[in-house]
Amino acid sequence: MQLNNLGWSESFARSFESYASQGLSVGRVALAHRGQYHLYTETGECSAALTGKFRHLAKSTEDFPAVGDWVVIQPATETSQALIESVLPRRGKVSRQAAGSKSEAQVIAANIATLFLVSGLDHDFNLRRIERYLVMAWQSGATPVILLNKADLCEGPEEKVEEKIIAVEEIAISVPIIPLSALHQNSLDALNPYLQPGKTVALLGSSGVGKSPLTNKLIGHNVQPTQAVRADDSRGRHTTTHREMLKLPSGALLIDMPGMRELQLWTDPAQLDNPLDETFSDIESLAKQCRFRNCQHGPEPGCAIQAALEDGTLCAKRFNSYQKLQREQDYQHRRQDKQAQSNTKARWKHITKMVRQQQRD
Repeated sequence: MQLNNLGWSESFARSFESYASQGLSVGRVALAHRGQYHLYTETGECSAALTGKFRHLAKSTEDFPAVGDWVVIQPATETSQALIESVLPRRGKVSRQAAGSKSEAQVIAANIATLFLVSGLDHDFNLRRIERYLVMAWQSGATPVILLNKADLCEGPEEKVEEKIIAVEEIAISVPIIPLSALHQNSLDALNPYLQPGKTVALLGSSGVGKSPLTNKLIGHNVQPTQAVRADDSRGRHTTTHREMLKLPSGALLIDMPGMRELQLWTDPAQLDNPLDETFSDIESLAKQCRFRNCQHGPEPGCAIQAALEDGTLCAKRFNSYQKLQREQDYQHRRQDKQAQSNTKARWKHITKMVRQQQRD
């Protein structure tokens, strides 16, 4: 199996140069589950575990391998499985706030070229959720493409479908939008430009939007179980229970992820480009037209955003969504600062303890 067909590139090759002389190899994580990993490698598929050194040096959950990662491995032998020594630098990652009280990222998938944001055109259609997924997509470094699935289940005439597509176009500026029906294989050919050999795509969306049926159609046979959604609200149960990277007949690699209805964003304060700027470029453009540079977009005179709200050129719900995500981002940054201070304090406390122990010895 050639590495190029798994998404290998010159940048990964350069990162691996220092390991190559040590007799180590590389693999790509296809499945990660409870400390065990399934890898695609040049010599085939294999299972792998982390070395003790890796576990000791890992500072947070973000450091552990995720689906899509390229990892440095000690090759498997007749008596032992492969061992993961290190993770090569990622070319983008899909992250969210990890569960628990700690402010740290959970990497959902890594090294993705295109992120398919799947939304249903049925009862579960939600513009605000699409905005949230767009922020996540721009943060990841992947190119977002919106898939409006279940076009066959949208109640009413074709005009109703067109209304929803236009509504998405207004919030997803310059983002490709593809209406389709995975169940009936309508318009799936429109995905072909993104499903090229060696390219990695991922499906992101809440449960019940049809990611599993879409995966099965793209694979050509049933690899993911499917369940009917509730008729009253079109919501489904989680049929995909873990993240997994699958090989498509086209040569592309597809990462199918469990549905995420509640999605806490993770934003990196060190990132130069703010994903909110890309998702809400229309609002950012209006803000630059305000009379005062520090305008709070309230009762101040000369506020371009308030003027747009009054004349209807800016939707109030969209502006409220922007403000909500901005508050969430600011809160996340404050939590990260506190966590960084706590980590630094703990590290120096540990160093001081070691120095005192050495002096006593």
